[in-house]
Amino acid sequence: MADWPTAEGIFAPGDVPVAQGGAIRNCRVVWKTHGTLNAARDNVVLYPCSYGAAHQDMEFLIGPDGILDPTRWFIVIPDMFSNGASSGAADTPDFPVLVTYADLIEVQRRLLDEVFAIRRLAAVYGFSMGAQQAYHWAALHPGMVERAFVLCGTARTSVHNKVFHSGLLRTLEAAPEHIGDGRFSGEPVLAKKAFAHIYAGWALSQDFYRAGLHMSVLGAPDLDTYLRTDWTERMGARPAANLYAQLMTWYHGDIADGGDLAAALRAITARMVLMPSETDLYFRVADNAAEMPFLKNAVLKPIPSIWGHRAGNPNPAVLPDEFAFVKAAVRKAMAE
Repeated sequence: MADWPTAEGIFAPGDVPVAQGGAIRNCRVVWKTHGTLNAARDNVVLYPCSYGAAHQDMEFLIGPDGILDPTRWFIVIPDMFSNGASSGAADTPDFPVLVTYADLIEVQRRLLDEVFAIRRLAAVYGFSMGAQQAYHWAALHPGMVERAFVLCGTARTSVHNKVFHSGLLRTLEAAPEHIGDGRFSGEPVLAKKAFAHIYAGWALSQDFYRAGLHMSVLGAPDLDTYLRTDWTERMGARPAANLYAQLMTWYHGDIADGGDLAAALRAITARMVLMPSETDLYFRVADNAAEMPFLKNAVLKPIPSIWGHRAGNPNPAVLPDEFAFVKAAVRKAMAE
């Protein structure tokens, strides 16, 4: 039980059309808040979800001594489509083949406006797919966003990152249960096992495995057990249609929507705090460094870690140094 106010609800905006065709029928967005909205409605931190995560998976960063302080900020977590809570491909008839980040941001904007009458964000804080949502918020609504914290994310999904996605998507499509467009006649158990093992090779760095941290820190007795408990079982519990749908969003991530990325970056007015992990295999430090010359107000703070992509979502019980590094950077930027 939190020592600060929390609230939960469901935003139901009806049928929501999406940019690439189709609509999310009887759309529902689950949300949870931490803290108290002030009278000016300007102490808001939007905290969008990462791949596969629901709001309860992300709350460990919230607390008076956490990265996001609910005694000062009103923190809003909107559950992303196809995460098992909000509307998703696995449980929504005719769910669109592609829901873009722009589609997500528009529904989040409506949620903030129609439920809370919020029209100004002190910050958007996101990790991975959440980081790309933070970038999209800053690009699509520059007058609304004061700061954006991009933890292991980029403005446009890189070609190298797309190669990773392509391998995962083709693995799901190769399953005999796949009936087209990311839909399945039944859960493809073997394909999801392969999916999980591929994912494990990208989510952590070579240095992580060389150091044996999957055993010495995460407690697995051997590699096979680690792959089963941390990856096969976790990914296996998620519907394949949802895994596929969120990957499609990630694959097509691009604040410029295929246009001039430099111009889209120049249009951002928010203070940008870019925090890649030094050893991330998805979102490289070099990718964020290439964005920096086009941003008006940005700092680049690579996270020192051998935990690869996971360094950007640091549980203090497991990654105390990474947690302290991110907390210090966020607290500093929020005070400026």
